[in-house]
Amino acid sequence: MKTLSFDDVTAALAADVAAPVPAVIVIHEIFGLSDWVRGVTDQLAEAGYIAIAPDLLSGTAPGGGGTAELGKDNVGKAIMSLPADQITADLNSVADYVKKLPSCNGKLVVGGFCWGGSQTFRYATNNKEVKAAFPFYGTAPESETDLARISCPVYGFYGENDNRVDATIPKTTEAMKKAGKTYEPVIYSGAGHGFMRAGEDPAGSEANKKAREDAWKRLKDLLKKI
Repeated sequence: MKTLSFDDVTAALAADVAAPVPAVIVIHEIFGLSDWVRGVTDQLAEAGYIAIAPDLLSGTAPGGGGTAELGKDNVGKAIMSLPADQITADLNSVADYVKKLPSCNGKLVVGGFCWGGSQTFRYATNNKEVKAAFPFYGTAPESETDLARISCPVYGFYGENDNRVDATIPKTTEAMKKAGKTYEPVIYSGAGHGFMRAGEDPAGSEANKKAREDAWKRLKDLLKKI
């Protein structure tokens, strides 16, 4: 893995490929560009893809730093104050960069977790070049006009014990169907919010561990079809 800086965005890039493959933009949680997100990026590279995780807090810390410089006590507040247009612009910069890599076949997908899951859904409404979106326990935009702009399938990953997020799924399903869009949510039995992170904890619940395992398999199977 290497750290890059371009267009005022810092990102972690992981790739170990011999032939051109799709690129996956990984959108971090509310915790910013953490070691865990870097680990997800590495795992996607190990699965045979280019994976890039931008620090969407780049430039927000004193002195122009990002997640690391802000410190964990300030990251959440900083993320919630990010303008939507800035997030989109930064993600577009990342997309433009990664698509031009010799090892990329020009196909771009996006996936994210929690806050990043919601941003994944939102980004799909703003970039018609995205071939698939994978929101993990994130909510969809409420505007049907926004959803109508989506041009790719959306595959959702949710925990059964996540009432706040799960309560939005029926409305999203109805709105996506009305717009003629593909939306396939899967709810993992007994899992909670953040099961991808929690499922890596050896002391975590068996439900979260199983949900993480099953979700990784589903994600990899779907990526093979891109």
